Amino acid sequence: MKGLLRILLDLLLRFVRTLDLPLLAALLALMGIGLVTQFSAGNESLRGVAMQGAFYCVGLGALWVASRLPAHLLKQATPAIFVLSLVPLVLVLFIGSGKYGNHWINLGFFNFQPSELAKLTLPMMLAWHFDRHRLPPRFGVLLAGVAIIAMPVGLTLLQHDLGTAALVLAAGVFVLFLAGTSWWWWGAAAVIGGTGFALAMFAPIEWFGFLRPYQQDRILTFRNPENDPMGAGWNILQSQIAIGGGGVTGKGWGQGTQSHLNYLPEHTTDFAFSVLAEDFGWIGVALTLSLYLFVVARCLWIAADSRDGYARLLAGAIGLSLFVYVLVNGAMISGLLPVVGVPMPLLSYGGTSAATLLLGFGVVMALKSRRPVHR
Repeated sequence: MKGLLRILLDLLLRFVRTLDLPLLAALLALMGIGLVTQFSAGNESLRGVAMQGAFYCVGLGALWVASRLPAHLLKQATPAIFVLSLVPLVLVLFIGSGKYGNHWINLGFFNFQPSELAKLTLPMMLAWHFDRHRLPPRFGVLLAGVAIIAMPVGLTLLQHDLGTAALVLAAGVFVLFLAGTSWWWWGAAAVIGGTGFALAMFAPIEWFGFLRPYQQDRILTFRNPENDPMGAGWNILQSQIAIGGGGVTGKGWGQGTQSHLNYLPEHTTDFAFSVLAEDFGWIGVALTLSLYLFVVARCLWIAADSRDGYARLLAGAIGLSLFVYVLVNGAMISGLLPVVGVPMPLLSYGGTSAATLLLGFGVVMALKSRRPVHR
């Protein structure tokens, strides 16, 4: 009996030796909260919970496989991985489907969203690119990095998915930041970005020539949702009611009126965090945000502890990207940003999003568990 237990313990240690247990524990806690939220948001239907649980299992499998990859092989394969990830981004333009554009490729058993994969492969490619040069990057190296970013961001914009394109862009920008890009460049980018936003908001040519009607409605609704409370402003107003109605302790699991009476739209996807806030109140929100913060901090710790440039840039960018995903969704559902269709990581219903997120954290674990790679 003792021999059998020793064998089982040895197998368990071999199974988890490449996993970062604190990071894994936080991710499992977030997935548990996600399943609890989906049960309530889906009107206590087990089908949606089972599907989301299956997505999590696929993602955890991908995380474990990724955590066992040798870091030097992962680095060497990065250019090929990046190029391969661009292929479905092109294919989706021709064979994809979606509510407001071509976002998903129907694989029969689930819809695959290629832009979610780009959130991981873009920072991988940029980390590989900058690791080959002296940092901080010179102008030519920086320009090449911007060109790398432009490829997946441009292809995502062609899908008319502005929200996801912004998140893909953020994943790339964080690598530029961690690479030590001069503050002069950030100042110039802020001026250019602010000018572009102002043109999109106020210039007639940009407004009618670039923005689609539903995007125009979202911006107008963001500025004043009370102008059309029964139409365009409905989503954000109902979300604010749900968040405020939760109070400190919430109405109780499955007792939220906004989702159960179908006042709150997209309550299993974009506004899942509103359901959590209504059911569990400020306490539930604080706990969930603390878990997200821990995951981000753990990724940054792994990045800071690495002596390899590729690992440092990639782990840091993945952690900071998660911070932006949470920030954008939280600001969106509370009315601080326009509604752009960005899900809450590991909380909103979705297969590609959950699987690629967990795959990314598996890559972070691989970078931590292996010896530093020196050039």
